[in-house]
Amino acid sequence: MQKNLESSESGSLLETHKGSDPRILFFYPVIFGLLAILAGGLFYQQLLNAGAHQDRERMQNQRRILVPGPRGSIYDRNGQLLVGSRPRFSVVLYLDELRSEFRRQFIEIRKAYRRGGDAQMPNSSQMEQIARATVVQRYLDQVNEILGRHEKVSVKDVQDHFEGQLLLPYTLVDGLEPTEYARLLERLPVQSPLQLYTSSARYYPYGSAAAHTLGYVGTDPDVSAEGFPGDDLTTFNMKGAIGRDGLEKTFDAQLEGKAGGTIFRVDHFGYKVTPPIARRLPVQGHSLTTSLDIDLQLAAEQKLHETNTPGAAVALDVRTGEVLVLASVPDYDLREFSPRLSFAAAADIKERQAWANRAISSAYPPGSTFKILTTIAALRSGSITPDQPIVDCEGVLHKFGRGFVCYNGRGHHGEVLLPDAIASSCDIFFYEAGWRTTPDRLAEEARRFHLGRPTGIQLPYETSRMVIPDPAWKQKHIGAAWYPGDTANMAIGQGYVLVTPLEMACFAASVARGEVFTKPTLLHDPHAPTQHTEPIGLTPEQRQALIAGMVGVTQPPHGTARVLTTLESLRVPGVEIAGKTGTAQIPGNKNVAWFICFAPAQNPEIAIAVAIEGDTAGEEFSGGIYSAPVASRILQTYFKKKAAGAATRTASPFTLR
Repeated sequence: MQKNLESSESGSLLETHKGSDPRILFFYPVIFGLLAILAGGLFYQQLLNAGAHQDRERMQNQRRILVPGPRGSIYDRNGQLLVGSRPRFSVVLYLDELRSEFRRQFIEIRKAYRRGGDAQMPNSSQMEQIARATVVQRYLDQVNEILGRHEKVSVKDVQDHFEGQLLLPYTLVDGLEPTEYARLLERLPVQSPLQLYTSSARYYPYGSAAAHTLGYVGTDPDVSAEGFPGDDLTTFNMKGAIGRDGLEKTFDAQLEGKAGGTIFRVDHFGYKVTPPIARRLPVQGHSLTTSLDIDLQLAAEQKLHETNTPGAAVALDVRTGEVLVLASVPDYDLREFSPRLSFAAAADIKERQAWANRAISSAYPPGSTFKILTTIAALRSGSITPDQPIVDCEGVLHKFGRGFVCYNGRGHHGEVLLPDAIASSCDIFFYEAGWRTTPDRLAEEARRFHLGRPTGIQLPYETSRMVIPDPAWKQKHIGAAWYPGDTANMAIGQGYVLVTPLEMACFAASVARGEVFTKPTLLHDPHAPTQHTEPIGLTPEQRQALIAGMVGVTQPPHGTARVLTTLESLRVPGVEIAGKTGTAQIPGNKNVAWFICFAPAQNPEIAIAVAIEGDTAGEEFSGGIYSAPVASRILQTYFKKKAAGAATRTASPFTLR
């Protein structure tokens, strides 16, 4: 019976295991669901998301090095090199090739400390830094032995380079002389982490010539390589150059070279694995041919420096508006900027106030050079005629309850006609011409010539402080009414009128062509067409009187720039010059001597404006004495070169028969 009972219980238990337990059945779909999720995740990660994993792996295992391309050169209109690139030599050490040496040196240092039982033994990180600096110094000693130097390594510099720029060469000695480079080239092992490296630096064959126009470059740490793969990779940049001023800044995109690059695999310590995955060589930037004539530029600067006071000179091709000369003094030597400007040199430039490009950034009262504009406005308005005197100059004119002085010559010009009034620069004649014309008509005519606004020259930092005033302008900016004295001042280029030397050169070129605007350009085009703008609007008789007066300025007996013909050293043989002098007072400051001109007078080719600051407040600083000689030197050089070119063409053996 007991057996039967046991048998019965056993059978009952067996039947229970064979049956369906609801608790177990509940876990089946959960397990299947989890397995499905796991399978889906594996499928997504292994197949669908494989590209993302590959990208992460690539970003961890690859590094990119960018090398800037050399900058393009800058030439003058005749192909003379103004700015180029020269090789700069240095000795570099590739730290990523010294891994085993660093490790051995580290072990030796650690053993030395342990043998000595030093209680203040450095930690591992510090010993690694010491090991690296020791190895680098060992290589530097090889260079010191060859060059006879005693250079030392900075532990911090080595560590900073190792941690941040391991794949870039570490510079041991920079700025090698050519003889040093030759000695190292001969004696250094070819297969060595120690190598000679050649980079590019700006080269200025003429030193300070056209410094403000050419400009300079600075260091560009962010070199970009358009079209080269690996933008998402960790990138190391060799330092490039970027234009900071002048043409270097304006045409930086054109002059900048195309960067090259290399992509390497690296191990988990950051050391590169050769050979490279991808490589592109750098390409030099495009060259730039300027409109400058370096011979004329040097002539202008030499004469400006002789005045020993700040000033500027601008010369334009009358036909095309191309800038032949753009000079400003004091200046600076561009060679000081290559490869980088020192603090001492920068401080010297600042102290001498040499940063400013006075040709485009200094706005001065134009003085009596503005009388040419007053003449044109008065003739066009019918206020004066070439053959009728309008006032009797007795030195002082009493009108509007005050006396107006004729400052030019301090004499009695009498009842002068227009050409003589221009030649002798009679203030009283132009006071009266201004009153008859009205300040609004004077301002309108000046603005028709584009005075009072930037010229748009291809240079940075052209000032916008030029002013052509009128009664509305004075009320708005000064908060006062306009008086007859304001008109008198404006008519002779004083008072509120402000212009730049470049503006006045454009004005002179426009008058020379008989038009109202000249667009200046610093780019040379050998096939550039003649500029054509709105005609001035003078009759042939009026223009003849104007030109006769400007020619009279450079002729005896009363011309204010007669030194151009009375002094042998200032003559331009066979060339008739049309000009106008001016002396302007900068309120509360110094005087400015002006001279504008164009030549030849009857068939103009070149237009010039010169402005020179006086060095003593209140000094009589005459344009005929100080500025006209600068223009003379430019004209002498220009026509001498023209004659030499004509002689060369005449003597050419390749003439057609």
